[in-house]
Amino acid sequence: MSRIGKNPIVIPAGVTVEVKEGVVTVKGKLGELSQEFSDVTVKIEDNQVIVERSSDHKNERAKHGLYRSLINNMVIGVTEGFTKSLELVGVGYRASNQGQKLD
Repeated sequence: MSRIGKNPIVIPAGVTVEVKEGVVTVKGKLGELSQEFSDVTVKIEDNQVIVERSSDHKNERAKHGLYRSLINNMVIGVTEGFTKSLELVGVGYRASNQGQKLD
């Protein structure tokens, strides 16, 4: 199995996940996201989302980890939102925090 695909996704409080006819819908305080999926099975058990595949075909192996990552990113997106953090490593850099603030 895929290392990424076999990990369950924990559903935090305040988030609802629905699976209907090949579409996963995640709703949270910051909005709602949907993703279509194929060649894998998505189940909700014990407040966790589990992505499984039925065989070892190349197409199913590839999509197993992909859809698990996409659903996990959807859960993070509706709870925390998108953040961007920059890190400067090294000596001799001069940085300042100025410019437009985008909301």
